[in-house]
Amino acid sequence: MSMQSPDSVAFQESRITLSCFEVGGGVYAMDVSHVREVARWQPITPLPKAPELIEGVIDLRSVIVPVVDLGRALTGRPCQPDPATRIVIVEIDNLLVGLTVDAAIEVIEVAASSMEDPPALAIQAGYDTTRAVIRRPGASPILVLSLEHVLESVYKSALATSEDPS
Repeated sequence: MSMQSPDSVAFQESRITLSCFEVGGGVYAMDVSHVREVARWQPITPLPKAPELIEGVIDLRSVIVPVVDLGRALTGRPCQPDPATRIVIVEIDNLLVGLTVDAAIEVIEVAASSMEDPPALAIQAGYDTTRAVIRRPGASPILVLSLEHVLESVYKSALATSEDPS
């Protein structure tokens, strides 16, 4: 039986497992603990007069799941369905939501210390969609999303829709 020295225990960093995906050419991630599954894209049934960011609903094994196009929510441009398109099923605050992404890439594990805060200017300007940034040698950074704030943007789009008299 090998015992770890107190020094080696002190240097063990906490690690975070992230699910990575592509949206609009950028690489994004979210804590894998929120991801229930990654499903192949399927036709989405539109909801009449739904908030702008809600594409509609899907029937996923007898569960009706609302779907948000993450491309539209993050970049203003919807994801274009093709064979790589996926719907990431997430659960947050007991709410099940599907997020359309251009592609699921990989699941990675990173040291918590490798996650940096978003740039100060973005934070001061009220940008809160990205919780952290992870640098990658030779590649663009991975932006770790705050799902709470992504859902908040859906709620705000609902308010904007309800205020539009048309």
